[in-house]
Order: sequence, then C-alpha cells, then structure tokens
Amino acid sequence: MAEALAVIAERDRKLCAFIDVWEDEARERAAAVDRALPLAGRPFAVKGPAGIRSYAARRLIAAGAVPVGATAVPGPGTYWQTWGLGRHGRTVNPYRADRTPGGSSAGAAVAVAAGMVPLATGSDGAGSVRIPAAWCGVFGLKTTNGLLPSPDRTGLAAAGVLARSAAEARGWLRWIFDDASPLSLSPPVPLPVPAVYSADLGFAEVDPQVAAVVRTAVDRLTAAGVVRLDTDPGRPFALLDPHQAWTAVRSPGGERLAAGIRGNGPDGTRAANDRTLDALFTRTPLLITPVTPNRPHGHEGPGEQTFSTALTWAFNLSGHPAASIPAGFTADGCPVGLQLVMARGADVALLETAVVAERYLTAPPQLA
Repeated sequence: MAEALAVIAERDRKLCAFIDVWEDEARERAAAVDRALPLAGRPFAVKGPAGIRSYAARRLIAAGAVPVGATAVPGPGTYWQTWGLGRHGRTVNPYRADRTPGGSSAGAAVAVAAGMVPLATGSDGAGSVRIPAAWCGVFGLKTTNGLLPSPDRTGLAAAGVLARSAAEARGWLRWIFDDASPLSLSPPVPLPVPAVYSADLGFAEVDPQVAAVVRTAVDRLTAAGVVRLDTDPGRPFALLDPHQAWTAVRSPGGERLAAGIRGNGPDGTRAANDRTLDALFTRTPLLITPVTPNRPHGHEGPGEQTFSTALTWAFNLSGHPAASIPAGFTADGCPVGLQLVMARGADVALLETAVVAERYLTAPPQLA
C-alpha cells in the first residue's frame, strides 16, 4: 500500500488518473487491517466518486484490501467523447499522451497500466471497462449483467475490474465473486476452445491496422492450440448494429425496453441479436472480436460518426460477459485489445480462457 501511494505521488501529476487520493485514510486502514484476511493491506482503486460504495469495493475491503483513491471519469458537462478529468487535469493515455485512454473507466485503466495500483474497479455500460483496458494495454472484464449488483436503472451497466493481467485479476475476483458463486455456473472450457472470430460483427468499419493486429493475435492463439476456429465461409457471424437499440434503452422511459418488451423498432434489433448470440453459444463457447474498431483517438474525440463502442455495446444489451486482453500495437504505438465473449454466467470460464490466451500474445513495449 505504501509503495502504491509513492508511485501515485510520482506519476499521477503527469497522467491524471485520480480525482482523489485517500493517503491518510489508506495508511490508517492498512495499519488496522486484520493480517489474517486474504487481501490484507493490498491496495486497489475505485472508479469515480461513487466507486467506494460499489459491491465490488465492499467485497474487496471485507477481504482486507485497502482503497487508496478514486479514479478519473469524464467531468461534468463534457461530451461523451471526452474520457477523463483527474485532479491535476485531463487524463492521458500512458502510451501516448496525445491520445485518450478510453472511458469511462479512464483513470482506472491508467492507474493500473502505469503501475499505481494492481487492480481498479470499474463499471461497463457500453464498453466502459473494455475500451480503456484495450487502449491502455491491460486486462478488463465486464461481468454477466445482473451477476453483481448495479445501480443502473436500465440494467445495461455491469460491474467490472481492470488489472495488469487476467492472471492477476483472478486472485482478486474470487473474493468479489464469493457470494455470487459463478464457479457453480460454468467450469473452465478444455483447450483448444472452439471459437468464432468476427472482425466487425457484420456491421462495423474497422481500422485496417486494428484488424491486422487482432487477426495476428487470433492466428497466434490458433497456432498455440488455445482456440480452434469455426472457419465455415458459408456461415459468417453477424449481428445487427445495436446503436439505436442501446440508445433507446438509455433514453427516458427506456426501462420498459430493458424489462423485455419487444417491438419492431430498435428493440427488435435487441431481440434478434439475443437469438443470434444464444444460437452461437449453444454450439460454440467463445466469440472473438476486436474490442474497438478504431485505435485511441485524440482528446478532442473520435468525430461524430465514429463509435468506439461499436463492438462492445451489443454485449451490454445481451448481458454476456466480455473481456479485453492486450493483442499488440499499431505501427504508431497504440495498444489494441482482443475481446473474448462467452455465454451468460460463464464468467469463470471466460477468465480462465483469458489467462491462457494472454500467455501467447505480444508483450507490450515500455510506457512513454
């Protein structure tokens, strides 16, 4: 914990990952913690001002972990394309300061990537854990919607965590998952894991460099015997673009859509995608895609017609667990994430698959 506070003091003024650091309180907690607890004295960060009240944070504290601060999220009054405002200024990508770290769990991803904390909590309503994990070169997990409590009225947002690796996240997640017990829902899948790969989910426009990095990563996993791809060219996997459906659920009155009322409009898209995904996971346990169609953009935003969420928010609507693991880097030094998706409730199988997969992918270069 003391080491984490020292690293935060050294690096946060440049990276702006935190909106608040609880130095005195963290030292008091660490001094008083029961040393018999499994996470006694281990530091972690929480997402935003309300993060300390989240279910995940409360579970970690009960296991002896020490929260050291709240990480940056988009500031009040900012456009949704802006990705983090810390106590020292705009949150920046730890690999390229001229680029965004992604969001909205912006500071959480930066704090983990820069070695300030080994783990940070997050929440994911459209990709808010997976996108910053991908763009900061760390592991990020969105849990099955409803597995852990969420304050989101629509049910789109699910609890998540960010860690330096899936292997490291596993040591923390067992204490968060304890009461939810997903261990009983899904055993790990034997290798090689049968998988379907989609570069664009049938509708997204993907940056060629992002697509190339992800395809190379998938080929490495296939060669290593981690996955076995379904390569039937007559059955390409595709979803309907979930943009309008997600927007409709998030709009005023969208709770009725979230409750399951199906129509012929945007929510018809949601129902159709649910059927497609349910059919996929009946025959194949794993879906692989890029996390984002684009690389990290500048701090002014991606532009009105570019949606960094294009490949993530379908799984907030469907509720499936999804993870981001580092896949490699584009030629200009931007991290790229590989998205792994499994059936609802298969969180542990997804985590174990990510642990194996990350062993075979490119190690990141040094931070800027």
